[in-house]
Amino acid sequence: MSLFRRIFLLNAAGLTVATALLLGPVTVSTPVLPGEALVVVLGLALMLVLNAVVLRIGLTPLQRLGRAMASADLTHPGTRAPVTGPAEVAELITTYNTMLDRLETERAASSARALSAQEGERRRVSQELHDEVGQTLTAVLLQLKRVADRVPGELRDEVSQAQEATRGSLDEIRRIARRLRPGVLEELGLHSALRSLTGEFTTHGLSVVHHLDADLPPLNDEAELVVYRVAQEGLTNTARHAGADRAELRLRRVTDGVELLVRDNGRGPGRAREGAGITGMRERALLVGAAFSLGPAPGRGTDVRLRITTTGGQPQPQPQPRPGAATTIDTASGSVSDTASGTASEGDR
Repeated sequence: MSLFRRIFLLNAAGLTVATALLLGPVTVSTPVLPGEALVVVLGLALMLVLNAVVLRIGLTPLQRLGRAMASADLTHPGTRAPVTGPAEVAELITTYNTMLDRLETERAASSARALSAQEGERRRVSQELHDEVGQTLTAVLLQLKRVADRVPGELRDEVSQAQEATRGSLDEIRRIARRLRPGVLEELGLHSALRSLTGEFTTHGLSVVHHLDADLPPLNDEAELVVYRVAQEGLTNTARHAGADRAELRLRRVTDGVELLVRDNGRGPGRAREGAGITGMRERALLVGAAFSLGPAPGRGTDVRLRITTTGGQPQPQPQPRPGAATTIDTASGSVSDTASGTASEGDR
């Protein structure tokens, strides 16, 4: 029954009863007798209660819809208001759910275009840094070397300092270019890229270890890039904000696909508001239909999880490391050899 009909029938019933009482044998004396006043008050109370019950039943779905609209978040898709209540309310809730479906689809498409453009721009900037700025600094370094062979002894120290500063700037340019574009991901595959990434984040104050299953199901290029960027952003947050001295990166095969875990022993996520980096990880996960979660780790620290559902059952062939590259799990020693291929990078902030 529609909300309009419910309210109309209730009001019609009340008016009908009042009319029947006026036309019937029931009378009200002047002055009103206590018994008559009691009957009138009880009748009014009964009508008010019935009216309140009908309105409560009819408007409860609208209240649920209002709460659902207030808590709607397109970065957490799939939440829908239950379709209940009278016909008008059910139609309104259905329209709202349809609107959410359309908004989530449009958001995913626009995010995909934005992230694709972002990756393209990163690739272009990385190439220009390598080809233009890197080559220029290399030429300056060679010129300084020739000058150092000719200058008097009292100026040789200053020229050496200029050489070291130029060499440091060249290394920094190359490092930035590697972070902008994960070339090893395109050239050697996901395993080598993650080894290189953990080696890049292993510093004197932070030790990063990795555990990578060899028999992963096949992932397309877009899914591999999402795994890499989420791992990159997770380790970046660990290095910058967690106050941790140990982190772990796991990529393992699960029943329905692949799961990435980045875990640290830092201070944990707490109740801090999510920043652009975490939002970026959520949006990247949505692009490939993956489930993303961030929460406290067992004991202390933070867990970043990404689960990608796959349809293929064949294990994904992984490229072998280059000769001489370390294959130990502890990346504090050998995995930096993969970094030489020029790929370690950071995620979106």
